[in-house]
Parts: sequence; structure tokens; C-alpha cells
Amino acid sequence: MAEQVSKGNLYLLPSALGDVTVDDCLPPLNSHILNTLDHFIVEELRSARRFLKKAGYTGKIDDVTFYLLNEHTADTELSSFLKPATDGQSIGLMSEAGLPCIADPGHKIVVLAHRNDIRVVPLTGPSSLMLALMASGFNGQQFTFHGYLPVKPHERAQALKKLEKEARLTGYSQIFIETPYRNLSMFESVVAACAPETKLCIAANLTLSDEFIATMQLSQWKKKVPEIQKKPAVFIIGS
Repeated sequence: MAEQVSKGNLYLLPSALGDVTVDDCLPPLNSHILNTLDHFIVEELRSARRFLKKAGYTGKIDDVTFYLLNEHTADTELSSFLKPATDGQSIGLMSEAGLPCIADPGHKIVVLAHRNDIRVVPLTGPSSLMLALMASGFNGQQFTFHGYLPVKPHERAQALKKLEKEARLTGYSQIFIETPYRNLSMFESVVAACAPETKLCIAANLTLSDEFIATMQLSQWKKKVPEIQKKPAVFIIGS
């Protein structure tokens, strides 16, 4: 009777939030584990290869097997991504920036891993959401992350007014994000939809040399429009 092969692990590998030295934002353990892997599930191939090089990957990157997981990936493909783990080889799951499975589709792989008794191992790394909340001055014990708000102006205004009401009534910090090239449009929408006394935190380019974090009432923000266009940013409405 053939001996049963032990399954590999699914490592959730954080990546840097921008063009920074990897040693400045990730613990040595991450690089150690990364160098034991030959299979990676990633959002974008080019940035994943670039990150491996910056992280000191010692293997031949051309020999690495990459599986693309993004908005175009069919759910029927996902089970094949975990085949190396069922054959005894561990796999790394990487986000485009920051923590895997937070504001990206990585959770679909994690669900399958649990279903197939593959051990899921989350590793430490930077989270733009948590860094922004830490620095906002808002409630860090009770908060809600809403991801991306509607793009259509009327629907977006309604969503922002709802978040503002929730922050005022419950005290929960209301966190949301936007595609970087629409940041100024989002800022203008918040100012237009919400009351002048409502407080807003904007945190952009976190961990980078030009990091920007500020919390003010919207009446103050009107006088100081932030330079956040095309910069990864987190918005928080708080009480």
C-alpha cells in the first residue's frame, strides 16, 4: 500500500505597500519561507516577479510556477491552483500590495484550502487599512471596512451619507478605499455629500517616503485639498 503524502501549506505572504526596502516592512521569517516555495498564486505576474527579486528570492524565478488570481480568473480554475499542496508542496499566496485576502480575491483560495484540509499559515506584514486606522485618531475597537464605494455620483453620495450617519450614531469608524486615479473625485464627493463638521482621515502612500496622514473636519479639508491623486489611499469617516 502506497504511503500517503503529507499535504503542503498555503502561506499567506504579505508584500510591500510600495517601492520600499522589503527588510523595512517585512520580518526575516517571511523571506525564509518565501525561499522554500516554487509555486505562487498572485494577482499580477510582473509585480509578483519584481517583489520576489526585491525580497531576496534565491531560486530561479524563471523556474517558478505562477497561478494568476484576479477578477478575470474563473472559479472553475481555482482548485487546480492547490494541486501542488495536495501533492506535498507548499504554496505562497501574494496580494498586489499589503495583506493577502484583504480587499482582493485571495479568500477564494483560502476557502478551498480549508475545505481540502490544507493548512493555512498567515504571515505578518503591512496593512494599509490598519495603519490608517491606527493613525486616524478614530475608534480602533469598532470599525467597518466597506471596500470600494459606488462609482455613479448619486449612488456614491447616498453611500457616503449612510456611512456618515453610521459613524455618528454608532461611533464605528467607517473605512473605505478608491482606485488611486479617482481619489480626488472621491474626496470631492465626501466634501459635497457630508456635513462640514464630519471628520475625515485620509492616509496615502503609507510606509513610503512621502507618506501623508491627516484627520480634519470637512470644513478644514475644503481649505486644504490633499495631493492624493494616483496615490494608494485609505479614507475613514469617524466621529
